[in-house]
Amino acid sequence: MNIEWRSLTLFTFFISLASTSWIVAQDDSDEPAAPPPAEENCNGVFISYEFNSRRKEFPRLKNASAQAWAFNSTVTVTNTGTVEVQGWKIFIGFQHKEILVSATGAVLADTEDFPADVGNGTYLTGYPQTDLKTSIETAGDISQIQAEIQLMGTQFGVKPPKVPMPKTIRLDVDGFKCPAPTTRKTSMYACCVRDPKHKVKKLKTKLLLRQKGDLSFTYDVIQAYEGNYLAQVTMENDNALGRLDHWNLTWEWMRGEFIYTMRGAYTHKIDYSDCIYGQAAQHYESLDFSQVMNCEKRPVIGDLPRERANDTKTGKLPYCCRNGTLLPTIMDPSQSKSVFQLQVYKLPPDLNRTALHPPERWKIVGLLNPDYNCGAPIHVEASEFPDPSGLQATTTAIASWQVVCNITKPTQTTSHCCVSFSAYYNSSVIPCNTCACGCSDDDTCNKDASAMLLPSEAILVPFANRSAKAVAWAKIKHFHIPRPLPCGDNCGVSMNWHLYSDYQNGWSVRITLFNWERVNFENWFAAIQMKKAAQGFEKAYSFNGTLFKDLNNTIFLQGLPGLTYIMGETNGTNPKVNPPVPGKQQSVISFKKKLTPGLNIAKGDGFPSRVLFNGEECSLPTYIPVGNGPRNFVSVEQIILPVLLFSFVLLNSHW
Repeated sequence: MNIEWRSLTLFTFFISLASTSWIVAQDDSDEPAAPPPAEENCNGVFISYEFNSRRKEFPRLKNASAQAWAFNSTVTVTNTGTVEVQGWKIFIGFQHKEILVSATGAVLADTEDFPADVGNGTYLTGYPQTDLKTSIETAGDISQIQAEIQLMGTQFGVKPPKVPMPKTIRLDVDGFKCPAPTTRKTSMYACCVRDPKHKVKKLKTKLLLRQKGDLSFTYDVIQAYEGNYLAQVTMENDNALGRLDHWNLTWEWMRGEFIYTMRGAYTHKIDYSDCIYGQAAQHYESLDFSQVMNCEKRPVIGDLPRERANDTKTGKLPYCCRNGTLLPTIMDPSQSKSVFQLQVYKLPPDLNRTALHPPERWKIVGLLNPDYNCGAPIHVEASEFPDPSGLQATTTAIASWQVVCNITKPTQTTSHCCVSFSAYYNSSVIPCNTCACGCSDDDTCNKDASAMLLPSEAILVPFANRSAKAVAWAKIKHFHIPRPLPCGDNCGVSMNWHLYSDYQNGWSVRITLFNWERVNFENWFAAIQMKKAAQGFEKAYSFNGTLFKDLNNTIFLQGLPGLTYIMGETNGTNPKVNPPVPGKQQSVISFKKKLTPGLNIAKGDGFPSRVLFNGEECSLPTYIPVGNGPRNFVSVEQIILPVLLFSFVLLNSHW
């Protein structure tokens, strides 16, 4: 019995010891894993990119460079410093034709929506975690100091065992400097530190300062209730030459919100079906959804026409109902701002009055206007408004966010207007560049051939009717005729810059604007920048012209009173025989040479370096006209050397 009792006691002891060991092991596993040494020693913001896995996608191809692979990666942004990082943003330098399908924990800052072509790199901003607190103020709470982003997408051309890593990764936050990242086989990381030369502005609150850009939106929550709130959107044009016409604004609701009513604007699609068949109908069982304006995740919002400005139901807002026009400040400051309001309904778990989240992925486009790239909303100090009662008081918004947009320089395929050159000393017109405003993939014309020179009357007819004139002119002048013929410019607006005269004390230009669109352009403007000659500007005779020296020597042109419209293209007198007729306006502009000595007008100084129409930068020809001779056009860089060589040969021939 003693032996059995001792055996039982020992067995119980070992079981107890094993249990205790298991419990200790479980407690130890709850401790967070130790960070890598590079993160441990970082006093700033530690960023990392970790390639996780990939698999071959359909179709399965023998050509390795064309084979698609689905990949998964993890990006982390950790605040390891002593200063809170607000509105964090990172750049990932993808380089293998990546197409991003999703980014959990972040939103794309430079594109509209998924799937997104990010083969040249992309910017990501945090959502919903936009700010990274410090370890000091959170007692090391990793959920508040670190953001983790799960990326899923497709990449091309990197066959295993090689790993498709980005070129670089960096933090894009004001006041931080990032070194080149350290790269391993499946990971890269960098420690970004504060720039000692950067002056930190002391803030009254922890909210970010308002930023400046070409166009800005302010999203103000002015009334908040349980389950819904009233927001006001203010759009301000801050670029001296920027402009929008018939603007359409889109954004994305990230938490199931929907628009109940609007004032000062409307959604192009009045539709509540997404609410009826979604979570909204389950929560708002007694709500009359037939009164809901829009339930789309990405609504398209447009401005109301001017006649709705005094409508008591949809108008009666300051700066509303401009028919989608936003003018630059130098043209009319009172027309550079637009406002509308919307009643937004929320879904669980955001029913609390203070659970407020602005929409993300803002995008705005206009008709023949600049292209804008909009950033993510940043939480700023609450806006203040004059008290509506008329008292000398101000009311404050409950919460405010700012979205800043900047004009992107157009490429050859994204421009919407173009310029042709001609001169009194040359009978040919240098037309707009081939595909100046883009060409479709199924065009049978030659996208790579230079545009053919034209007789002066040919610029008055649409491109479809120019081919015969261009070929006939080439035969008369013995020019080369490419086969197939070059494609058209495909631009909605074109301008002809004709060097009209050049004399001892001055010179002149004739400008002709052509509207090939079917819409009218109200309150149009054109901006001409000239590197040397602009300061000699004297007068525009049929336009209202002003020289802005401080604005890169820009000559600003507008229509005179009663001539502020450029009419749209109309059908010919007999559409079967006569081609369509463009809307047209024309003026002569004179210049003096007194303030601009040394100009050589015919050698390039009399032609613009940059042209804008309604804020959109126009495509300029590669060549300028030269005097009649063996060559009828020549690039600016090619002018000087042939002249010198010809002089040298001429002198030698006399010997």
